[in-house]
Amino acid sequence: MQGRDFGRVVVVFGGHSAEREVSLNSGAAVLAGLQRSGVDAIGYDFAEDGMAGLEALKPDIVFIALHGRGGEDGCLQGALELAGIPYTGSGVMASALGMDKLRTKALWQAAGLPTPESIEMTAATDRAELIERLGLPMIIKPVHEGSTIGITIVRHLDELEKAWQDAAKYDARVMAERFVVGSEFTLSVLGDSALPAIKVEVPNGFYDYEAKYLSNDTLYHLPCGLEPEQEAQLAELSLSAFAAVGCSGWGRVDVMRDAEGRFWLLEVNTVPGMTDHSLVPQAAAHAGIDFDELVVRILADVKERN
Repeated sequence: MQGRDFGRVVVVFGGHSAEREVSLNSGAAVLAGLQRSGVDAIGYDFAEDGMAGLEALKPDIVFIALHGRGGEDGCLQGALELAGIPYTGSGVMASALGMDKLRTKALWQAAGLPTPESIEMTAATDRAELIERLGLPMIIKPVHEGSTIGITIVRHLDELEKAWQDAAKYDARVMAERFVVGSEFTLSVLGDSALPAIKVEVPNGFYDYEAKYLSNDTLYHLPCGLEPEQEAQLAELSLSAFAAVGCSGWGRVDVMRDAEGRFWLLEVNTVPGMTDHSLVPQAAAHAGIDFDELVVRILADVKERN
C-alpha cells in the first residue's frame, strides 16, 4: 500500500501522562518511519492543545503513539470515535480494559486463562494477611500505569508499606500480585498474527523502567530459546489473551514462565513502545518486517477495518 492511500496521517504522542518521555520518543520514531515510506504524516504533541488542536489538523487517520493515561486508556479513542476519525490499535472498550490491570486479569480468569493471583491493596489492607495470601516476594504496582512505573518487588514485610506508598503516588488504585519466579517473555501481535516471542533477560533480575528504556545491559533473546511447540503454546495463549480483552490492530502481551514450564499472563499493552529499545519492532524485524514496513502495516490495518 502506497503512502498516498492513507491521506493525511497525524501521529499523536507526548501528552501529560507519566509515560510522556517514552511517548515522545515513540512518536518521533513512528513519524520518521511513515515519512520515509512516503506517507503524508505530521506529528502532534497532545499536550499542546488537546483534541481541539488535533481536529484542527484535519487528519484522515490518527496513529496513536500516546502511551499511558489519556492516550492508551480509551479516552482518546472515544474522542476520535465521536469525531469520526479512524485510528490505530484497539477500540474504546479494549483500551480501557487493557489499561486496568485488575480488570484485565479478572477477565482472563473468567475465560480460564492463567494469570497470577492479585488483589487490590488499600491503606486499610492488612499487610500480614496479604503476605499470607500471596506469599513473598510479591509485586506491588499501580493499576493504571505502564512502563513499570511505580512498581516494586517486595521481599520483606517491612518493605510493603513503602511499596504501597510509592505506587499510590501514581494511581488511586494499587494492586498486589503473586510473584512468579522464572523467565519473562513478551509476545507481539500484528493484525491477527503473533510475531516471534522475545525472552527478556535483565542483569538485576527485574525488567523495570531503566532496563526497558535506558540500560544497554538488558538482553533480548531472539529466537527466544523455547522449543517450537512451547513457543507455539505461548503464541496461542497470548493471542487468546489479546482477543479476550477485545484488542485489535497491534499490541503486546507480557508473560512469565515458571520453573515448571507453565505460562502466566501479566498484562496486555494496547499502545506498546516504539523506541529503539522497544520490543514490537525487534520482534517484527526478526520476522523480516523492518520498522518502516511495520508502521505502514499498522496503518493498513486501520484501512482494512474502516
